[in-house]
Amino acid sequence: MNDKDFLEEKMEDNKIQNSDIDKEKKDDESEYEKICYVCRRPESKAGAMVSMPGGMNLCHDCMQKAFDSVTQGGLDLSKLPGMPYMNLNLNDLGSLNKDLEIPQKQKIKKRSDKEPKKQLERKDIPAPHTVRQKLDEYIIGQEQAKKAISVAVYNHYKRVYLADALEKDEDTIQIEKSNILMIGPTGSGKTYLVKTLARLLDVPLAIADATSLTEAGYIGDDIESVVSKLLSAADNDVERAERGIIFIDEIDKIAKKKNTSSRDVSGESVQQELLKLLEGSTVEVPVGANQKNAMTPMTTVRTDNILFICGGAFPDLEDIIKERLKEKTSMGFSAELKDKYDKDSNILSRVTNEDLRKFGMIPEFLGRLPITVTLETLTKELLVRVLNEPRNAILKQYQKLLELDEVKLVFEDDALEWIAEEALKKKTGARALRAIIESFMLDIMYEIPKDPNIGSVIITRAYLDKNGGPLIQMRG
Repeated sequence: MNDKDFLEEKMEDNKIQNSDIDKEKKDDESEYEKICYVCRRPESKAGAMVSMPGGMNLCHDCMQKAFDSVTQGGLDLSKLPGMPYMNLNLNDLGSLNKDLEIPQKQKIKKRSDKEPKKQLERKDIPAPHTVRQKLDEYIIGQEQAKKAISVAVYNHYKRVYLADALEKDEDTIQIEKSNILMIGPTGSGKTYLVKTLARLLDVPLAIADATSLTEAGYIGDDIESVVSKLLSAADNDVERAERGIIFIDEIDKIAKKKNTSSRDVSGESVQQELLKLLEGSTVEVPVGANQKNAMTPMTTVRTDNILFICGGAFPDLEDIIKERLKEKTSMGFSAELKDKYDKDSNILSRVTNEDLRKFGMIPEFLGRLPITVTLETLTKELLVRVLNEPRNAILKQYQKLLELDEVKLVFEDDALEWIAEEALKKKTGARALRAIIESFMLDIMYEIPKDPNIGSVIITRAYLDKNGGPLIQMRG
C-alpha cells in the first residue's frame, strides 16, 4: 500500500468516526428541548424555534422583536441583554459554537407525548418490611425510626399509584400527602438514613440546607431552589423529579426568632413560603441554577408527589419537653420526682406539636408534616456496632484499602471500645468515628507499603492509648 492509498483510507476512517460522533450528538440533543437564546424559554412554552448557526435557537417572539427593532432603525442590537452577537455575519457564528450553546446542565429533557406516561405499577412499590431489611444492612440501631420511615415511604408511593389511577377513574379515593419530620441529635444518622433510602428506592434525591433559604427578594436562596436541586439530581427530567425525595436539613434553623425587632426573613417567613411546596403545588423553578434571573431557563414542576423529609437536631428541645413533663409532678409518697426525666436519654421520643410550637415552628408548617420520627442518641454499644457491622462500615473500608496491598487489618474488641468511648466524649455521634480512626491510621497507611513482607496488622488498645505499637505479623 503506497502513501496515497494509506492517506485516503485514513481520511475515510475519520469521516466514518466523525459521522458516528455527530449522530450520537444529534441523538443526545433530541432528548432535550431547544431553549431560546434570548428569553431562555424552552420549546414547550415558547413554541417552535428558529435554529441558527453556532447552536443558537431563537423563538418567534424574540425574532419578531429583533426585526421590529431593526426596521425602526437607530438601535444597536449588540447592546441588548442576551444578544451580543446579533451584529455579526451569520456565516461567522459557526466559530462561536462554544459561546452560544446553552450549557448542558441548563437543558431540559423533553416530555414524551408520543409514548404514554409511565404509570407506577403496584408491584413496583416495595413493602415496608423489604425497605426495613435493606436499611438494616446499612444503619445500626434507630429501630423505631426505620420502621416509621419504611411505612411512610410505602404509603406515600401507594398514594402516587392511586394518583395515577385517579386519571383513569375519578371515583378513586384521594389520599393526603404524608411528609416526614425527623428529629435527632447531631451524628445520629438523619442524613445518612435519607441517602440510603433514596439509593434503595432508586429515586432522585435532593438535600437542601434550610440555613441558606430566605424570603423571596432577600439575599440567599429562594424556596424554589430546593426543587431546582431535585430537578438537577434527576438529570433535568421533570417527570422523574416529580416522584423524588427532598430532604431539607437544619430545619430547626428556620424557627421563629424570639425577641427580634427586625423582619424575620430567614425564620417564620421561610416556613410560610414552604407551605405551598409541602402541601403540593405547581412551581416555576430555574434549571441549573439556584436563583431566577433573565439568563436562566425556567420550567414547571408539580410537588404533589414529591416526598418531603425535614430533619433537624432541635437543640434545647429537650428542656422544653422536660419543662412540660415536670408540670405534671406533684407532692406526696407516690408523686413523680422532678428529676425523673433528667437522665432520660430518649427524651425526644416524648415530643409533641406543642413542644415544637414553643421551639418556634408555626402550626401550619407542623400540620403539613404529620409524621414525626425521632432518632436516639448513639450509645457506646451502638457505636461499636456502627464501626464494623454495616455493609460499608468504616473498618471494612480500611480493611479493603490494605487488602489491595495484600495486608490483613484486624481490630481487637478492646480497641473498638476505646474508639467508641472517645467518640462519646466528642458528642458529635457517629461523625466522630472517622475523625478518630483517621488520626491513628495515618502512620499505618504510610508505613505499611514500605515493607512487602508484612502480612497482617492488629490494632490494640495499647497502641491507641499510646502505650505501644500495633502488632505486625510477617508473611509466611
